[in-house]
Amino acid sequence: MSEPLNPSARPAADRPADSATRPATDSAAGPSAATRDEAAAGITDDLRAAALERQRRLRQEPRFPGGPAVDPAGSHHERRIRSFQPRRSRVTPGQEEALVRLWPQWGLDIDGQRVLDLPEMFDGLPVVLEIGFGMGEATAQMAADDPATGILAVDVHTPGQGNLLGLADRNGLSNIRVANGDAIILLREMLKPESLDGLRVYFPDPWPKKRHHKRRLIQPEFLDLVAQRLKPGALVHCATDWEPYAEQMLQVLTAHPLFENTRADGGYAPRPAFRPLTRFEGQGLDKGHVVHDLLFTRR
Repeated sequence: MSEPLNPSARPAADRPADSATRPATDSAAGPSAATRDEAAAGITDDLRAAALERQRRLRQEPRFPGGPAVDPAGSHHERRIRSFQPRRSRVTPGQEEALVRLWPQWGLDIDGQRVLDLPEMFDGLPVVLEIGFGMGEATAQMAADDPATGILAVDVHTPGQGNLLGLADRNGLSNIRVANGDAIILLREMLKPESLDGLRVYFPDPWPKKRHHKRRLIQPEFLDLVAQRLKPGALVHCATDWEPYAEQMLQVLTAHPLFENTRADGGYAPRPAFRPLTRFEGQGLDKGHVVHDLLFTRR
């Protein structure tokens, strides 16, 4: 992103003078029209490059001192179809305080520039990756119920990041780490093979419009990547209240050779006791929504 749109463009003053760019020798006439146009184009390109550089810095700088970056991967990795839509909703004073105070200790930006040492980060605990934790209530509850498992929780929602850090702090939960950014970059660039003991994807964006189905997270290519990072026997747990997406999840997980349904009938599983019923989920159930859980193991 820091490169100018025309990398070869330089201010006219920096270019060697030749017969095409040399100013007219008639002092009364001044520089030729072609020379003036080239100089203007060079200045425009430089201004555009400077603006792009400022935008890049703003995306990589945290909103709060020491807190998560707006776009931690920046231009280091290729732009692709995203499975998430960042939400820039208001951060409360309590959430901001948690981000400023706790992010240096329990947070990390997904920049794609290093490989994480999960045993060191979680003091040797088995680690489950959770993608998309919302406001973090369910994540904090699962961490409290199972302190012997570390949870690497990924989201791009700044208020939720601050809320989860606050919940972890108030409840003395040391087995949570909050990651900010694109989970695909985390999986592909920052995690070692067979380093995860599980994956949780609860209520991902269903992207209901047909033209947006390509943005859904649970796709064959995603499962190929996940399979490389999961240990044999690791549990993949997905949940959604969007029926068409549940059908797609079941289809692609069943078709993948490295995953096996824990249900003998090959269908959906009852909600396991370890997945808390969230307030928003309860509201959906009251409205008649049907929630589907899928539990598959890595072969």
